[in-house]
Amino acid sequence: MSKFALTVTCPSTRGIVAAIAAFLAEQGCNITDSSQFDDFETGNFFMRVSVMSEQGATLEELRERFAETAKSLSMDYEFHDEAEKMKVIIMVSRFGHCLNDLLYRWRIGALPIDIVAVISNHMDYQKVVVNHDIPFHCIRVTKENKPQAEARIMEVVEETGAELVVLARYMQILSDEMCRVMSGRIINIHHSFLPSFKGANPYKQAFERGVKLIGATSHYVTADLDEGPIIEQDTVRVTHAQSPEDYVSLGRDVEAQVLARAIHAHIHRRVFLNGNKTVVFPASPGSYASERMG
Repeated sequence: MSKFALTVTCPSTRGIVAAIAAFLAEQGCNITDSSQFDDFETGNFFMRVSVMSEQGATLEELRERFAETAKSLSMDYEFHDEAEKMKVIIMVSRFGHCLNDLLYRWRIGALPIDIVAVISNHMDYQKVVVNHDIPFHCIRVTKENKPQAEARIMEVVEETGAELVVLARYMQILSDEMCRVMSGRIINIHHSFLPSFKGANPYKQAFERGVKLIGATSHYVTADLDEGPIIEQDTVRVTHAQSPEDYVSLGRDVEAQVLARAIHAHIHRRVFLNGNKTVVFPASPGSYASERMG
């Protein structure tokens, strides 16, 4: 039996859940997992439903047949095949901890994605990437060639059919135009000291101020640098006895974990944009299971 996910966004009103459940039952679909959220501030309703198609209804049939129900309630909706892996491009510069973590999770099936390319402005990780049989593109970026470099990046996105771009510590600022074109399809990771500690060596600045928590934030990229809708965050405690170098090491671990969780939420269609914020539903049972252990 095929397993599909239905995602719905619409104005909040009475009868939405009942209408969705009735439609799915009529189509021979069994609901295996469901999450919903009513935002009383914005008047928006969000829902994600996992279903098993027990009587052979196809993805195309469900999409077409649901149109009437969706129209009556002003829904934006989509049906997704949960067996289909999202095509992802990873971009990296010279810090490889997030890239290596993602490659491992991808290899064991903990992140069920199709990595169609890795793009970097340096050659440091070419061998690592190629050894995983993943295409590697070195696209160097300077002040003079930035428009041409971004045009080449977008060519790779279009050629591969990538649905998501992950900035795994890619240390270049994307143009407003690229952010606009790829809105909701670029995820970034950075330390959570912003806006307090900006510029070079934020961990040293944090150490000098005696912070007790360090962490990481993963968010969608917008034209407002590091201020896009947040998907995932986490922290780790530090003490007065630890050095700035300890902060960096602990920070890298948190960055890798937070980025992986943000990607996991996005590829399973659990993230909904809600103005400047996001609605992130819990993971479905079994979605964290790996295909193999190593």
